[in-house]
Order: sequence, then structure tokens, then C-alpha cells
Amino acid sequence: MFNMMQQVLLFTPSGDGLSMKNFLLRIFIFLISILIATAVMAIEEPKYVALEKSEPFELRAYAPRIVAEVKVDGDLDAASSQGFRLIAAYIFGKNQVTEKIAMTAPVGIEPSDQNKSAKIAMTVPVAIEGAKSFENASNQWTVSFVMPSEYTLATLPKPLNSEVKIREVPAEKRAVIMFSGFNSAEKAQAKTQLLQDWIKAKNLKTTGDPQFARYNPPWSLPFMRRNEIMIQVLD
Repeated sequence: MFNMMQQVLLFTPSGDGLSMKNFLLRIFIFLISILIATAVMAIEEPKYVALEKSEPFELRAYAPRIVAEVKVDGDLDAASSQGFRLIAAYIFGKNQVTEKIAMTAPVGIEPSDQNKSAKIAMTVPVAIEGAKSFENASNQWTVSFVMPSEYTLATLPKPLNSEVKIREVPAEKRAVIMFSGFNSAEKAQAKTQLLQDWIKAKNLKTTGDPQFARYNPPWSLPFMRRNEIMIQVLD
């Protein structure tokens, strides 16, 4: 796909009809390739049951899950980028695998070779939370990835970076608003207000701060991007 992108970008139509048609055809093929690549990516999502749907809103009951998270400072975009890099480094191998080693009595769990690591499957969404307002430029944020469901706290590789924390999130309910397109602090704040209005209309009680969830890779076309604002609600 990268080679195709280079060909599209380096090709300059000369102005005649045939060259222009070839150029447009390359653009079309490239866009279709992106659509197919995005559609076929099977990435695990947190398990939940939709209790109520009223587009673009949903009330969901989430199962317990394990997350890797890191706290970062800055505005929404800067914090997202920094947090993503730190946790991506962990899931792509900056971790320490632990193995169960049989002993006479008892069965012990000991760290293996310090150089041994594991790659952890990518999941979605990438979530960021920690501010009453997404437009707050000096807030501390928590960026998190949900870990694949095959892991437990005992079997998940340990982060080598002490900034990356692993914790279990209990079962919970979340009110959600879904939207597409590019992201910005202003847009996230506007969607948060719409979600809060919906929650109020449903007479639901909230707890904690809003969470901004991104589901798609950066090369996804704007109209195919899935974004969500989530707010935890009480039973």
C-alpha cells in the first residue's frame, strides 16, 4: 500500500485526457485499497451489551476488562500522541514475560530471561480521559488500551516502563455518543455536552470524567472513522 501511495503522489498528470484518466484511476484504486484494508482489520473490542439505543446515543453494560494506562500532561492532541507512544511500546514488546515454572512444592511463578518479551495483540479503542473539559490545555490525562481478553492479570506481560500501569476495570455501565470525522478538542467538548444532555433527559446519574475513544488507525478516511465519548453511569 505504501508503494502505491508513492506512485500516486509522484505521478503528475500531463494534462492530456489519457494521463488524467490514469491519474484518477490510481487515486480510485488507492482509496479502495484503504477502504478494504480498514474493513478487514479484525481488532478485538471490549465486550458489552447495548441496553438502549437512540442514535447516536447508546447505554452499554461493559464486562470486566484489563487496561494498560499511562498518565500524561498537555492538551488533548499532545496527550493522545504521547500516551499512545508509551503504551504502543509496551504492547509491541517493551515488556517482560513471566512464566509458570513447575516446582516440587508449590508451583511458583518466576520472571523469565530479562531479554524475553512478547507482542500483545492490538485492540480498540484507544481511550483518553481526565478532564471536565476537553479544551483544557494544561490537564493531566489518562490514556489507556484495553488488553486482549485472553490475558489475566497473572498472565499479562509486565511493562518495563514504570509509567505504564496495568489494572482491572470492573463491570460498569456507560452512556455513549458516537460520531465520525476528524477529532479536535472543540468537537469532543461539543459531543460531550450533547451526551450530558441525553443523560440528563434519561434521569441517569454519572460518575467520573468523560472518556474520548478512538477506534480507527490514523490513515482511515474521515467518514469511516469511529469516535465515541463515554461517561460512566450508576445503576
